[in-house]
Amino acid sequence: MFDKLKKQHIVAGDDFNRWKVPPASIAIHLCIGSVYAWSIFNPPLIKEFGVVAASSGDWGLQSVVWIFSVAIVSLGLAAAFGGKWLEEVGPRMVGVVAAFCWGGGFIIGGLGIATHQLWLVYLGYGVIGGAGLGLGYVSPVSTLIRWFPDRRGMATGMAIMGFGGGAMIATPIKEALLGAFYKVPEYLGPESAVNLVTEGGKRMAEVGGQMVEVVVAGAAQVAAAPVPIEEGVYVAGTGNTGAAGTFFTLGIAYFIVMMIASFSYRVPREGWLPKGWTPPTGDAASKRMITHKNVHIDQALKTPQFYLLWIVLCFNVTAGIGVIGVAKTMMSEIFGTTLPFVVNSAFAATYVFMISVFNMCGRFFWASMSDYIGRKNTYYCFFILGIALYLSIPFAAEQVSVNPAVTWLIMFYAATMIIFTMYGGGFATIPAYLADVFGTKYVGGIHGRLLTAWSTAGVLGPLAITQLRQTSVTNSIKDLASKVDPAAFQAKFGAGVEQLDQLVAAKTVTIGRLMEIAPAGTVDPTSSLYNTTMYAMAALLAIALIANKMVRPIHDKHYMETQEGGEAAGKEATSKA
Repeated sequence: MFDKLKKQHIVAGDDFNRWKVPPASIAIHLCIGSVYAWSIFNPPLIKEFGVVAASSGDWGLQSVVWIFSVAIVSLGLAAAFGGKWLEEVGPRMVGVVAAFCWGGGFIIGGLGIATHQLWLVYLGYGVIGGAGLGLGYVSPVSTLIRWFPDRRGMATGMAIMGFGGGAMIATPIKEALLGAFYKVPEYLGPESAVNLVTEGGKRMAEVGGQMVEVVVAGAAQVAAAPVPIEEGVYVAGTGNTGAAGTFFTLGIAYFIVMMIASFSYRVPREGWLPKGWTPPTGDAASKRMITHKNVHIDQALKTPQFYLLWIVLCFNVTAGIGVIGVAKTMMSEIFGTTLPFVVNSAFAATYVFMISVFNMCGRFFWASMSDYIGRKNTYYCFFILGIALYLSIPFAAEQVSVNPAVTWLIMFYAATMIIFTMYGGGFATIPAYLADVFGTKYVGGIHGRLLTAWSTAGVLGPLAITQLRQTSVTNSIKDLASKVDPAAFQAKFGAGVEQLDQLVAAKTVTIGRLMEIAPAGTVDPTSSLYNTTMYAMAALLAIALIANKMVRPIHDKHYMETQEGGEAAGKEATSKA
């Protein structure tokens, strides 16, 4: 049964319409691209017990964000190993395995949420689901490059466009499912009407003769809830965020769609070319650094061009992926406190949706543009413009904290949207860049190995943004606590300032709750929590700019000696080198 999935059984005839292949590729990428809407899950996962607000037993944002990182790491590793396997068995078998991994990863992750076992969420969504991401990501790319040798950039843009658009479709679906499965916890009444005590940093109240942990929902929590709730005190552990049910539903749906798409894959015969098209020769090919020779997968790793392009992709992705992972949270923290009547939960969710729209459009626009201006020049645009845009974000954040005007929100919104077009464009252009430099014969395997740069970026991006943010949060809380009247602090939190660390660890004290009792005129530091991160991202793009400048044509010694020798030719070229 599995043998029939191999590529020798899905070779299309010369009369096959190549435009039947892109829809299958886009469908798979739309499914796996929902990973970019991961930040939708951050708010419910960090309050699984408290539901309306985080309780002491809930996972922290740092723990949850790393699930996304693990998925991206697994993506890169699976692509690195699966790329060579793809060349052997073809896209249909790889697509089927990807469907089992991605759909099954959601199911296992849902079990982890339902049982509050974080390691199961990491295993399911992160490791197994991430492997499905990698296999599903590489399966269409080399296939479309072979079907569209006349428009490599457009071809990869079509395939990878779906990955960027996955979050566009997934965002409203996830929001709707979370709302459908949401259950409000037991309500005890307004905060002023409930006798609250603090034990070990936890807020407790008497219910049915027993002391139970409770959470307090203020105006911010009411605005963030997917269904109408009241301000006041709720019993922790009595509600449901809907995250587990959402995971189960999505897992089944993605599996079905990806299986149907995988069985739609076809590959062209060896040597096939579009009717009436001839490959560019002479100066036209030389100016765009396009080779007509091929480099074997293993030989590609011995070239400096591979590692320069690795740096180019890694740092371009690092600069964007950390922001995508916390997009909804970042928008809420920077502008939710300064422009609360504009930036609410619905606005932040729409922001995630628009990230997906621009991410998707950028993949097709920039990849298609690279067919005209060249791949190297396209990356010059990414890095030079990107540096300026990343530096503009801290400026907007600082200005809005002093002067809460919508102008700064518009500036931030526009800058990040352009950034995300280039982030997506980088992914869509790199396969064509590789095909130009290394040839098309093994581009799928080479692309898979280059995606280890994505794995590295999946660690570097979130690590930078969470660690630098957490440092800013810690410093801001200590600074605010030093300005607050100790008596007001005692009345607000039921404990003295000397227990600050314990109260922060139990999530009782936050920047938002300290601002409620801060002296008049105190500037809310929330909007500046990401400034240091943005400066670091701009520096990474500067390094990538230099690496792109150093990319040169491949030395003749790395090319395969014959074009029809397959593995034997690859070994011959390796031996020669």
